[in-house]
Amino acid sequence: MVFSSLLFLFLFLPAVLALYYCSPRRIRNLILFLTSLVFYAWGEPIYIVIMLVSTLTDYSFGLLLDRPNLISLKRKWIVACSIIVNLALLSYFKYADFLIQNVNTLLGTSIPLTDLPLPIGISFYTFQSMSYIIDVYRGTAKAQRNWIDFGTFVALFPQLVAGPIVKYSTIAEQLHKRTENIKMFAEGVRRFTIGLAKKVLLANNIGLLWDTISNTNPDSLTVLTAWLGIIAFAFQIYFDFSGYSDMAIGLGLMFGFRFNENFNKPYIAQSITDFWRRWHISLGSWFREYVYIPLGGNRRGLVIQMRNILIVWLLTGFWHGASWNFIAWGLYFGVILLMEKWWGLKLLFRLPRWTRHVYALVLILIGWVLFAFDQPSLILSYLSAMAGLNHQALWNNDTLYFFYTNIILLLILIIASLPKKQWPRKNELSFLHLVWYGFLFFLSVSYLVDATFNPFLYFRF
Repeated sequence: MVFSSLLFLFLFLPAVLALYYCSPRRIRNLILFLTSLVFYAWGEPIYIVIMLVSTLTDYSFGLLLDRPNLISLKRKWIVACSIIVNLALLSYFKYADFLIQNVNTLLGTSIPLTDLPLPIGISFYTFQSMSYIIDVYRGTAKAQRNWIDFGTFVALFPQLVAGPIVKYSTIAEQLHKRTENIKMFAEGVRRFTIGLAKKVLLANNIGLLWDTISNTNPDSLTVLTAWLGIIAFAFQIYFDFSGYSDMAIGLGLMFGFRFNENFNKPYIAQSITDFWRRWHISLGSWFREYVYIPLGGNRRGLVIQMRNILIVWLLTGFWHGASWNFIAWGLYFGVILLMEKWWGLKLLFRLPRWTRHVYALVLILIGWVLFAFDQPSLILSYLSAMAGLNHQALWNNDTLYFFYTNIILLLILIIASLPKKQWPRKNELSFLHLVWYGFLFFLSVSYLVDATFNPFLYFRF
């Protein structure tokens, strides 16, 4: 079940909201936990067991860590065991076939693949569950003694499938003490509507252009068609994922939770460093807090810091998928960030603002090519088309057709990617605002009624 579906909008969500607000406050977490299990089981009834195993395991380890007078060594072993269990589950379902394929290729063996489908959201809820154990170990959060409350944290359906990744220390207080009110609910509805419109009206429509161009042989693409295609993909993945994050944040507000922001206008970045402060903020924050800093961060000299940055970006790429293109994508940005850190940023900020912006966008778009194709041959062919090395013209009639039929949509996407004043302002919601957001919701639902193209890119992660 996805948020941008008629089933969710007109059946599941209204039923959960009615049940939640008609229930006594003391059982509202139970309501959220059970309905979240229904939400997850709707698409994968078997894999709900995996999520429950992860939940029970970390709940138990948290209680073990909370025992008084536990010596430091035993505490470390408890944390290590928890991390091993979580990563073992994630690795088996997400990376086992990748490992088997590479072993077969290198050694000439014929080990059969597991062919197991990837449990939806496993990368997200595994990281959230791990954050709990680490936070308890560090003393930044108390062990959760109520299993229902902890299960609600792990399974909470607004952010279960695609984040944002919510660290336990961020939400611990809200699990047992939160305030729901009309203003907060209205803001949640507004935020959800914006996210739905971004996903359905913008991401889906520009995704059709990328789908057409990406399914064309790259060797036959003109230079401008190739660039137009990867620009379309850049817009699709941004409005798809940020739209889903907006919907998750909006749903959280409806139930009294405040999740951290996950995007901050990433395409206005003036460097790759700036871009990664704005894109998938919760993932970057997780890796910084639970990997980079524990490895030593920047406190143990230049060589160790370079190693730590490359490890983080290798893991960031691998987190996105079991494929060499994701590893290449992570290391690509890791190397650029290293260069910017030690000399690139000083040089960049001597240049005009527009030059810095173009520099960032070009590198981002090249990175999206690595991300979008899982075959090295297709990556090289597409990059060759962008560079004009495939012996095609600068443009042709197809390029003009793609451009003219999408020019209005592209302008809307550009405008929507830029900073703007919040509308409505805080504590302000007029009749005009209600009409506007109602119109966006109506357009989105109208699109969904006849939609045959409604992908969600981050299901694969």
